[in-house]
Amino acid sequence: MAKPPLSMKPTGWFQVAWSAEISPGEVRRMKYFDREMIGWRTASGEAVVMDAYCEHLGAHLGYGGQVEGEVIQCPFHGWQWNKEGRNVCIPYESRPNRGRRIRSYPVTERNESIYIWHDIDERPPYFEAPDVFASFADDSSADDYYPQMTLFREALELHPQYVLENGVDFAHFKYVHKTPIVPVFTRHDFAQPVSFVDFTITFEGDESQSIDDVKSGVEAINGGLGIAVTKSWGMVDNRTISAVTPVDERTSDVRFMVYIGRPRTAVKDPARAEAKARQFGEEVVRQFTQDIHIWSHQRYSDPPALAGSEYEGFTAIRKWATQFYPDGPGGTAAARTP
Repeated sequence: MAKPPLSMKPTGWFQVAWSAEISPGEVRRMKYFDREMIGWRTASGEAVVMDAYCEHLGAHLGYGGQVEGEVIQCPFHGWQWNKEGRNVCIPYESRPNRGRRIRSYPVTERNESIYIWHDIDERPPYFEAPDVFASFADDSSADDYYPQMTLFREALELHPQYVLENGVDFAHFKYVHKTPIVPVFTRHDFAQPVSFVDFTITFEGDESQSIDDVKSGVEAINGGLGIAVTKSWGMVDNRTISAVTPVDERTSDVRFMVYIGRPRTAVKDPARAEAKARQFGEEVVRQFTQDIHIWSHQRYSDPPALAGSEYEGFTAIRKWATQFYPDGPGGTAAARTP
């Protein structure tokens, strides 16, 4: 496998856990962007993610640190730190140390997930993480769908941009996912940090049909490089979320979630309907694992040997991606392609 040549410290929203993984009173250890981190919840339920080491003498708060109300207490000397990473109590002193701060990350919680805003210059968030329901503005909610099905793959040698580029790669659907005909993209909008890609696609029929006869497709919203949400139409109703987060200079964690829509009318056998929904969800997850298998053994081609019909989509997304690399992208085909 080849180390990704792109920067592994991009700016944006990235998933570090599912919401259910950070319970009140617990401290969760994690490593992302080559930094040891911890996640915890305040007594009021707010999720907090910060660097793991106490600024006093460097104890790791994930090994014995305790949540005390709205703060976390170091196991070494009892120093307490609030959600902003500020020291608020030294138990054997009359006042806290106001000059030191543990780096704390902006957190947003949606899609049953916990996302942090990462920026090497610690700039504040300048766009929102997409919501798999609200971002499509169709009045849908989790109540309209069966419970979320998930996939988690740790420490794969790939980059978040590989996954986003898959969204403009129309040709792979036929050869990886065995669609009968090649999809047609109807929208590429890379004007803002949150981008949009729509395409017409079908998994039914054969090669003899025309794309003009296909009445189904996918709408995708990319929240920077870290999160992509999709809505399918004309097929079995489903929503997906893919989230890829760099761990270190070589690897990323991959999370994938799928919701299958509940029947809009009463069904005679609810258990059977739910079982069929689970089967479809498992098929969606299976198809995503086909992509993961390729991404995790991929060498990033820069510049790529693009076919003429691929040029527009790949050039647009690679040029769009450069905005998320404040430390330099480590190469971009958009800049090198004539």
